[in-house]
Amino acid sequence: MNRLPVISDFAADIRAGNRAALARAITLIESRRADHEATARELVQELLPATGNAIRVGITGSPGVGKSTTIDALGMDLIARGHRIAVLAVDPSSARSGGSILGDKTRMARLATAEAAFIRPSPAAGTLGGVAARTREAMLLCEAAGFDVILVETVGTGQSETAVYDMTDFFLALMLPGAGDELQGIKKGLVELADMIAVNKADGDNLSRANRAAAEYRSALHILSPRSENWSPPVLTYSGLTGSGIPQLWEKIVEHRKAMNASGEFAQRRSRQQVKWMWSMFEERIKARLRNDPAIRVKVKATEAAVSDGRVTPALGASQIAELLR
Repeated sequence: MNRLPVISDFAADIRAGNRAALARAITLIESRRADHEATARELVQELLPATGNAIRVGITGSPGVGKSTTIDALGMDLIARGHRIAVLAVDPSSARSGGSILGDKTRMARLATAEAAFIRPSPAAGTLGGVAARTREAMLLCEAAGFDVILVETVGTGQSETAVYDMTDFFLALMLPGAGDELQGIKKGLVELADMIAVNKADGDNLSRANRAAAEYRSALHILSPRSENWSPPVLTYSGLTGSGIPQLWEKIVEHRKAMNASGEFAQRRSRQQVKWMWSMFEERIKARLRNDPAIRVKVKATEAAVSDGRVTPALGASQIAELLR
């Protein structure tokens, strides 16, 4: 992407559903080059009127819970219903290269070859909680390209759940059946964010264990104060392997959307997310300035060394860095 595109032509290609243009645009917004960042901002602004109509679903769960298998099954069910699906799968980053190291497309075999689906693995690149810094912009680009369901898969570690919750309309927490595992989810606070809990691998010998796990979660949810007076998070069981229960997951997501729209809570949630997004971008710009301005970078390094050596307190060091931005 050495030669920057003409914004109006680029935007027209994306609105026309050109998948190559969409992929190039996401690569553009992931770039840290100053000229690329400026062009990306202009492109997203140009496409903004064509965004916002998709259902945005965040999907999380611990490694091994079967997120990709679930997304593959859910995505194919949605395509059969006439939807177009975009999957933004955020991978853990390689410590050396910052690149994606999990093969999401190989774990979503059917979706990867479906014409009505678009899968984009994005490197986390050191971002807090493993959530790609540009996932929000990528989501808008996919909406502008005509995808009406956006599935955002998080690695399910650290604070990534909160970040994905803050950019989606519905937050789905996947769980595994197993002794003691149910209450661990409560301790992590994941259940408190979830709009629905779904226990995977409810098939074969695991079926009774999955049902017991679901009962545990239902009991726990009765103890927790509901986040919304308009929605009580349901607990379902399903099998990503056989597809049993997958249609019911989507039916609950649609039911949630209707309830939130009727109460006005949907618009409020989107508005809050926009403001959080703005401040997130602001913080990122500040950090970029510290990183990219040679004169400031030298002074920041000196301050870091002083704090590391114990000559300056972290509080004073933070104040000194803040002064550099005036």
